[in-house]
Parts: sequence; structure tokens; C-alpha cells
Amino acid sequence: MQLKNKLVLQLLDRSLRGRLRMKTMTMKQLLSLSMLALAVMFLPVNSYAELPVPAHIKPPVGTHESPTVPQPIEFPHDRHVNDMKINCMYCHTYARRSKVAGIPPTSKCMGCHKIIATDRPRIKKLTEYWEKGESPRWKKVHDVPDYVHFTHEKHIRKFVFNADFPVEDVQQVCGLCHGEIRAMTVAEKKKPLNMGFCRRCHQDNGGPGDCWKCHK
Repeated sequence: MQLKNKLVLQLLDRSLRGRLRMKTMTMKQLLSLSMLALAVMFLPVNSYAELPVPAHIKPPVGTHESPTVPQPIEFPHDRHVNDMKINCMYCHTYARRSKVAGIPPTSKCMGCHKIIATDRPRIKKLTEYWEKGESPRWKKVHDVPDYVHFTHEKHIRKFVFNADFPVEDVQQVCGLCHGEIRAMTVAEKKKPLNMGFCRRCHQDNGGPGDCWKCHK
């Protein structure tokens, strides 16, 4: 009888210790999760790793800050590029075959947004344009003087297609002149796009030095 009672007491002791250890572990886990949650709460909303630079390109040095250009609709580039992984050339389809990159027609936007996020204020505004048969009057952000001849097609051909660079990573090439578009809502000008900026790129990446190539 005494032996039986002793065994029962040992089992009870082990059980209680096990429960206490479980409670201790649970508290540690809860504390760790709480600290992680607090850390995440205080992270910047748009926290992105720096956009990689393609190995075959030496990027020109230069930054630029200018006031945000107001647009008819606050288009969220970050949502489309970073979250949805939509390729730059899906919307700016002329970049690979024309001087200008082009703004997508409203019909392309509505191809998705007839059924996606139709209750959002931005999409409601877009739908109003669509139903009126109008396009939003987007304002140009990355502009160069009229006497400068810049063509997207030649740059995309050199740095992407002729270099066998993955088309799905084209934003790394676009970012050399347009900056971290994936971290922006409406596009902002973050590179100077002046003569010095372009000359440095041409000199470092085997571009032409003839004045008439850029000044027609």
C-alpha cells in the first residue's frame, strides 16, 4: 500500500512539473510573439529591400527630389508591382517597341477591375471614366526637354533582350531611370535624367557618344 501511494505521488509530481514546464514554455512563446508583433507594428509601411542592379549594367549615379505630381487617380504602383508581381511592360507595353513607354488604355485597367476590387474608391472613379468613354488625364512625371531624343525601345533592347536578361526582372532595368517604383503609389521622379546622368550611363555601359544620337 505504501509503495502504491509512493508511486502515485511520484506520478503526480511528474505530471505537475510537466504542466508547469508547458506553462513556462507557453508564456515564453507568447512573450516572443508579442515582442515580434510590436516590432512589426513599428516597421515602416513601405519597407523594401533595395532593388537589385543587373550584373551587366553599371548604373549612373544621381538622385533627384521633386514635388509629387498630382494625378486624377492615386494609382498604387506598389500594390501592382510589388504585391501582385505585374510586369512593368504589361501595362507600359510600348516600352519594348517604341520611343515612349505608353500609358495603358482604360480598357486594360478595366479588364481586371470589372470584377476585382470594384468597391474601392479608386476603382469606382476609374469605372466612372470608363462608363463615360473617357480616359483619366494622367500627368507626365519623367519628362525630358523636347530637344532630347530618348527611346525606351533601344534601351530595353540593349539591356534586356540583347543581354538575355530575364524579362520577368525588367523592373531592375526600369529602376535605373525610374527609381523604386515598386515602393511608390503615384510615380515620383527620383533620378535627375539630365545630360550628366545620361552621359555617365553611356560612358560606363558602351552607349554612343555622338551628340546627334540624343539631340535631333
